[in-house]
Amino acid sequence: MSYPKISVVTPSFNQAAYLERTILSVLDQDYPNIEYIIIDGGSTDGSVDIIRQYAHRLTHWVSEPDRGQAHAINKGLQQATGKWVAWQNSDDFFYPGTFLQLAQMAAIEPDADLIIGNMNLIDKDDMLLRDIKYVRPTYLSMLAEGMVLTNQAAFWKRDVHLQIGFLNELLDCAFDFDWFLRLLQHKRKSIHVPRAWGALRLHDETKSSNRQNVFQAETKKILNGREILKWQLRLFQIRRMILLLKAGEISYVLRGAKKRLLSRNLF
Repeated sequence: MSYPKISVVTPSFNQAAYLERTILSVLDQDYPNIEYIIIDGGSTDGSVDIIRQYAHRLTHWVSEPDRGQAHAINKGLQQATGKWVAWQNSDDFFYPGTFLQLAQMAAIEPDADLIIGNMNLIDKDDMLLRDIKYVRPTYLSMLAEGMVLTNQAAFWKRDVHLQIGFLNELLDCAFDFDWFLRLLQHKRKSIHVPRAWGALRLHDETKSSNRQNVFQAETKKILNGREILKWQLRLFQIRRMILLLKAGEISYVLRGAKKRLLSRNLF
């Protein structure tokens, strides 16, 4: 099989405690054609020293003030030359074998523009908190259910940026939701691979932990005029359940159903 170049961008800012784990999750992939770009925002916590240790294995890196996370990612994506691109945050990581599995699926589905895997939630010590299994994402399913995929386990063809542009730098937290929504809105073909490809780390300093109000406000603005009715949401929830069952994820579906019943004090 061929090994298309995969470009990964890591936006970095004062995450020295986790940064090396992220870097090694890219560099230690058993894959021969990787382009790795790190855009640091001027960290002062030792992150730059960590990046320098691996500079000889990086395609490009820089440490300078930027206008936020979306700007940092865009700076990296604009330098990327791979056929497939992604970004991985400086406190999250890829699982071994992810890049090879991506290349294998890309060979099977050459007209796919977006390929995603599953994702695990982990704590500050890499301990598993929860596994999250996705299905093939669509524009309408994302409008209905929100983040039906995650950047920690998503890759797309670089040439989609020629049509769609880059991340919205006016958004501080929900730029990933906006980006994937725009990508899917342009009817780009998406594929789901039922493997855990990435891990999202939950700790006290993450935006998802301490800036939920900003997430909600930005998401509401993005969805303005495109809101899905409650009965339509139910249809997409049923779709997701059927696709998970079809993929053999029976225990996962039952576990989710039990959790919902417990939350409603019915079990």
